[in-house]
This record gives sequence, structure tokens and C-alpha cells, in this order.
Amino acid sequence: MYNIINVSDRVRVPPEYFGMDIDTATAQILRDKYERRMDPDNGIILAIWNSKSQGDGVVIPGDGAAHMDVSFDALVFKPAINEIVESDVAEIVEFGAFVTLGPVEGLIHLSQIANDFLSYNKRTGMLSGKESKKVLRKGEQVCAKISTVSMKNNVSDTKIGLTMRPDGLGKSEWVEQREKKKVGGEKPEKEDRAEGKKKPAKEEKKKE
Repeated sequence: MYNIINVSDRVRVPPEYFGMDIDTATAQILRDKYERRMDPDNGIILAIWNSKSQGDGVVIPGDGAAHMDVSFDALVFKPAINEIVESDVAEIVEFGAFVTLGPVEGLIHLSQIANDFLSYNKRTGMLSGKESKKVLRKGEQVCAKISTVSMKNNVSDTKIGLTMRPDGLGKSEWVEQREKKKVGGEKPEKEDRAEGKKKPAKEEKKKE
């Protein structure tokens, strides 16, 4: 989900930056240009650092700026389908729950929260299961799997869908309850044998 990449670019450095250290100036320009922006290949760029100029730069006739070739490191966020994430519930709505995923939020649709019919209680602001009695509230931590990713040209339009229906996902207490039911529903092999085995009746001694 999070990666560090190295990028090369040509930066236009306006005259007002000429009094600054060139690497400091290019780093500032690069942050304004890239941070919180969407890159179609690498995802959302979160931070820029370690900007290094390559060579002396180029001056274009009619343009008072200097054009510098630079390389820099960038921290990027790119969610992947089937990736397992742990996060907090940011908001509960009628159609599901939004969870925080770095710079964006992902949606767990009502149908993907549990293998049960869930209803939304507007007064309490929580989701509850009809048969399982499972409850999901804002601020609770959950484990989910990314099922769909739609990366757009800007951060606000990016959509991420998640599911918690497979075994091992959901709130930690749900997972523990599920495991207990599995254990409780299976009789140990020794007990099965013991129940099915009858003690042999004592043979009466033959009277002489």
C-alpha cells in the first residue's frame, strides 16, 4: 500500500528562488507540484524529500527562470485488490461504514460487513445484525480486505471498496466468537469414541 519511489523531473525555478540553496528551492517547488496529487502509475503522492539537482540547469530565451533536472524520493499510497488492512471506522451511514485508509477513506457496504442482515440505527449511529447481534460503531477497529479500487485523476474522486465477510475479518471479537463456535461445534475425537462405545456387560459366573 505504501511505497518509496525515486523520481526524475525537470523543475522550473523562478528568479525569486535564486537566493536560496538550489536543492531547497527545488524541494519546495516539487512539494507544491506533487504532494496530495494523483500519479496515474504510482498512486497518491504523500511526501517529497531528498531533492537533488542534476547539473547546472538550462536557461530558455525569453524566460527568466532556470530549468533544473532533479531527482527526488517520494512516499506514495497505492491500494491493491485483495490486500488486508486494519483501520478505524471513520463514519457509519445507512448503506455501510467508511474506514480510514491513509489519505482516503474506503467503504464497506452494508452487504459486505457480515454474513447477516444489518440495520442502521439513526439514534445510536450504529449498525447491528438481526441474527448474529453483531454491532459496529464509529471509532472501532476492523480488519478488512480491499475488493475494488477505482483510482481517478484526483484524490477526492478515488473510490475503494472493502469486505469483511470472509473468515478472519471484521472486529477482533467477531473473529474470536467465530473461532469459539468452530471449536464448540466439533466434538473431540476421544469424546466421540467414548459416547459410541458401550461398556461390556459383566458375564455371570456359571454355577457349577
